[in-house]
Amino acid sequence: MSMITRIPMITDLALLRLLHLVSPTLPIGSFTYSQGIEWAVECGWIATPADLQNWLASQLHSGMTHLDIPVLQRLYHAVERADVETLEYWIHTLNASRETSELLLEEKNRGRALTDLLIALEIPNAARWKPLLAQSQSAAFALAAMHWQIPLQQTAYGYVWSWLENLVLSAVKIIPLGQTQGQRILHEMTALLPAIVAQGLQVADDDIGASSPALAIASSRHETQYTRLFRS
Repeated sequence: MSMITRIPMITDLALLRLLHLVSPTLPIGSFTYSQGIEWAVECGWIATPADLQNWLASQLHSGMTHLDIPVLQRLYHAVERADVETLEYWIHTLNASRETSELLLEEKNRGRALTDLLIALEIPNAARWKPLLAQSQSAAFALAAMHWQIPLQQTAYGYVWSWLENLVLSAVKIIPLGQTQGQRILHEMTALLPAIVAQGLQVADDDIGASSPALAIASSRHETQYTRLFRS
């Protein structure tokens, strides 16, 4: 007899809060980063829509599945329990796993901006935990989601979707791709996300961790790229 997986229900208000949290208009600077795509395009690693999809799919199946999603899950539960020690542990684990100074700086800059926004919105504990939350966008994201009663699974969907949308929109400008082609890529890759999230939420503590040599090379080279549209 097969088991039925029950997906936690999300209220209408929580859904709207999630849409707000993943909106590209959120003032945390997401649109200013390409996570190495800018250099990958310049050196010829990414030249076609298929190249971009392969690049993003590789990161979904490595870093997102085995690092970002499972760490987000643990940050969410730490916030839920107001467990500052565990929150700090997983923030440091995530930051230690960012393979270049550029990727680490992005995590911290976006974390600081999102924390300041949550403080302005008077989210409980945002101000008290600012020294920690400002080190990690993922931690601040988890706090907002938990406070707004967004279930963990939907929180993970939103987190991964936001990452994917941002990088596709960056690639549209860099490669360049037409807006329609960018939307076609988003449409096709969205079908991967349920399985990615489901797998990521099953990763055990001892299995958390991922490395992407191509991403690390592209990001480190982007730090000194002669001309750049995106932050390094």
